[in-house]
Amino acid sequence: MYCHNTYIPEEEVGQDEEKEQEQEDKEEEVNPADIPIQPWEENSWYWQFNGEPVLLLGASSDDNLFQWTADRLVPHLDSMVEAGANYVRNTMSDRCDRGFEVYPFYKMEDGKYDLSKWNNAYWDRFEFFLKETEKRDVIVQIEVWDRFDYWDKYWLPHPYNPGNNVNYTAAESGLTGEYPNHPASNQQPFFFTTPNQQNNEVLLNFQKMFVEKMLSISLEFNHVLYCIDNETAAEEEWAIYWAGLIKEKATEKEKTVYVTEMWGNIDLKSEIHKRTFDFPERYAFCDVSQNNWQEGQDHWDNFQWVRAYLLSKPRPVNTVKTYGSPKNIHGLERWWRHVIGGAASARFHRPPDGLGLSEMSVAAVKAARKIESVVNFWELTPGNEKLSMREENEAYLTSKPGENYVLYFTNGGQVGLDVKEYASTFSLKWLELNTGEWKSEHTFNGGQIVELSAPGTGSWVAVVSKI
Repeated sequence: MYCHNTYIPEEEVGQDEEKEQEQEDKEEEVNPADIPIQPWEENSWYWQFNGEPVLLLGASSDDNLFQWTADRLVPHLDSMVEAGANYVRNTMSDRCDRGFEVYPFYKMEDGKYDLSKWNNAYWDRFEFFLKETEKRDVIVQIEVWDRFDYWDKYWLPHPYNPGNNVNYTAAESGLTGEYPNHPASNQQPFFFTTPNQQNNEVLLNFQKMFVEKMLSISLEFNHVLYCIDNETAAEEEWAIYWAGLIKEKATEKEKTVYVTEMWGNIDLKSEIHKRTFDFPERYAFCDVSQNNWQEGQDHWDNFQWVRAYLLSKPRPVNTVKTYGSPKNIHGLERWWRHVIGGAASARFHRPPDGLGLSEMSVAAVKAARKIESVVNFWELTPGNEKLSMREENEAYLTSKPGENYVLYFTNGGQVGLDVKEYASTFSLKWLELNTGEWKSEHTFNGGQIVELSAPGTGSWVAVVSKI
């Protein structure tokens, strides 16, 4: 036996190699729309979607929008998008606050629930919600468990209550008919079921069925982030279990998803938040919404402490709930401090504890997008070191020194901006946040400390750019 070698001209060999490489390149090309939301490759403090960096801004009027029927949901999403919002919070909550909510489980003729069967209305609403947000490139941050569904008046009719289903008794499940104490007391056995806690297989099996059903729908979409709980006080093992299950199911579908936990403690320096901060391999982003109970300078300082703590391995830091009603200034101030301070997302909480989708929140989102038309926030780094004559909570800065500076004034004021190292000419544009309108523009020379005085009282942003 022998091999027959046919002579091929050298130039044709090269052509064949080029064709093979072209074919390989085509096979490797991926449509950005097919890639799930992920931390941005160039600056992992921010998110990337459809192949582009994106700042997530939200203003919606409920926490579980998927429960809304189409006639309410669609106009709400359209109004959000028109304002520039691209981010919603969605708890899988089913507590009946307003009368239109439905449970995920099948209700029998005798009024009891069968936890092994589904109420299709719940899941149809969920899938419709994901389809409609997908159409609009609105990122959804799901919270799987909301502790407020499982206490006091909401627990009494709930399908998981052993008195309301045909699947287990109180003795079998370890659950009782009443839990009157606030969820922060962490007394509800519902949150102790996982193998490294009480290993309550009876209840855990039904919890797993629910999560797996949710994932069978949500994993078909690329615009979804996952948070285990709403401001929880649960044990660390609870979150570890569900984070693992979510990622396991995603892997089975050859997808990568990003998961976090939202702890209830309002002090971001507390040890409980390190359960998230210290485990980037488990939690690829952080949610520090509870910082929005802080006010003024403390609010900024605590958020900046988190960024410093995560500096060795930065990742997106989301704020899906910004508290503050229309009757006080704190909601707007908190939202702007997080946007200026380097948050990957900022969303106004639902009324009455937040501004929801309202005239004030719409103006804020529109103003942020106007700033973004001049300079991208993901190209800047927050820090007030270049400011002088600054009083506490007066002004906040994010910048790319020598190129762009964005200053947020909470209520008028005057500060010095240090551009001594840069002899360039800069433009200065003032944006009045109460109206969302540009008010003035002029130029100045660098090489000095420039005094910047807000044109009036109220909230203002100064955008300084090298010409």
